[in-house]
Amino acid sequence: MTAKVHPNVAVPPSLGQPPAVAPAPAPADEEPVTLTVWRKSLLFNGRGFTVFDARGDLVYRVDSYASDSRAEVVLMDAAGCPVLTLRRCRNLIGLGLGSDQWLVYPGEETRRLQPLYAVKRAAQYMRGGAKSMAHVAACSGGAAAKTGAGGYEVEGSYLRRRCTVYDERRQAVAEVLPKETVGSDVFRLVVQPGMEVSLAMAVVLALDQMFGKPSLLRSWSS
Repeated sequence: MTAKVHPNVAVPPSLGQPPAVAPAPAPADEEPVTLTVWRKSLLFNGRGFTVFDARGDLVYRVDSYASDSRAEVVLMDAAGCPVLTLRRCRNLIGLGLGSDQWLVYPGEETRRLQPLYAVKRAAQYMRGGAKSMAHVAACSGGAAAKTGAGGYEVEGSYLRRRCTVYDERRQAVAEVLPKETVGSDVFRLVVQPGMEVSLAMAVVLALDQMFGKPSLLRSWSS
């Protein structure tokens, strides 16, 4: 994926590094991280996401040109360095009609390394039979599974920008919330201590591919 880099943008030291796949328990006094997510790229005529922290500093970017039609999305830090890559799983045999699955890789390497996580759309949700929108599972053989990372469930409505990510203990670890009066293209992502912020953002990107209208990938390839 071709991406423009803005070297004059400072990278926040706490969020600009590649994510740890199994974070240690957070200190009791650590605060949640609140991000403002703008469904728009910094590139001229590009499509993607621009993400700011509570101070208004750029934290993450997703940039692409309209002609890019590959089934992958690269989450970058403020300086344009790849943090995580989401790639659509093409082997959907046996997953059922309407199934959609995205694999999350470290950095921009999707060929040699095992994926960290798989984000799969819940088939029953599409038929109105379940609260769960998507399942997030550590991939066997990947670095996340080797460190004992658990899975997550996503419930709610991405179209309404109201959904919650739960860990295996049913504790809410991340939330997507609307920002009043600014429309659905700008919303908040609140991440609790103990979940990697970059992973939470990767889940948002996967949800956008599965439930966004139009999805980021369809916008890119249009």
